[in-house]
Amino acid sequence: MKFVILTGMSGAGKSTALKMMEDIGYFCVDNLPIALIEKFAEMADPSSELQKVAVGVDIRSGQALDELQGVLNHLSSSGRAFEILYLDSTDEVLVKRYKETRRIHPLAGGERVDKGIQKERLRMEFLRKRANYIVDTSNMLTRELKAELEKIFVQNQDYKNLFVTIVSFGFKYGVPNDSDLVFDVRFLPNPYYVEGLRAKTGNDKEVQEYVMQYKEAGQFLDKLEDMVKFLIPNYITEGKTQLVISVGCTGGKHRSVTLANALYHRLCHEKAYGIKIEHRDIQKDALRNK
Repeated sequence: MKFVILTGMSGAGKSTALKMMEDIGYFCVDNLPIALIEKFAEMADPSSELQKVAVGVDIRSGQALDELQGVLNHLSSSGRAFEILYLDSTDEVLVKRYKETRRIHPLAGGERVDKGIQKERLRMEFLRKRANYIVDTSNMLTRELKAELEKIFVQNQDYKNLFVTIVSFGFKYGVPNDSDLVFDVRFLPNPYYVEGLRAKTGNDKEVQEYVMQYKEAGQFLDKLEDMVKFLIPNYITEGKTQLVISVGCTGGKHRSVTLANALYHRLCHEKAYGIKIEHRDIQKDALRNK
């Protein structure tokens, strides 16, 4: 029997996630009164037809939310297994989503949305601390969220609460807004000015060989890898769920792509976190020249 409490910040995608849980075979109930959660858990015992249950709980419970801590403690002490899935997003993304949908934050009252979000974070913090899975949806597409939920609840894979994104970019197009760490590799010779390499990218072997022939590229990569491997365990300890490492050159096509790829290959075998790579500006020069 699987009993999941799906919770998190308003606007982080709980309603969407609950529909996805339903699609993968869970019996789902949204906004169940806190007083009924324990009774509902009793229904989902090994002898029941309900073998997979997901209950949506959030700030809409009002003052009754404060009672949830005691309910969870009692479930644990009585031997009833449950898991908490917590969906989160950055304040900036949550504000943007509220503006797009023109909804009023339940705790904002007559104040601005960001004030409501601050109040909600304080009220929800005890659930975040108890969560088995924390999914940051700030930069997730709907299909990516679905894939993460399937990893956890269908494929039963070990879930990594920290997700690392390595992004290559071009400074002339601006630094990615969600960057946590930004590194400038314009100190390396530019393949753009080498005959035969301008049209190629850092995904091509010829460009990679050109960039990596300089000892400074290898030294930079060694130092960057060492720093990132030092930082990540500390970020995990502090509860960080998203780390965006941005590597930039002039156009985001040659040097940054090469070194972002190299860093990804050095880090992708680690088991303490999830990781992906994006090349934001790799095709922009080609589009501009059409």
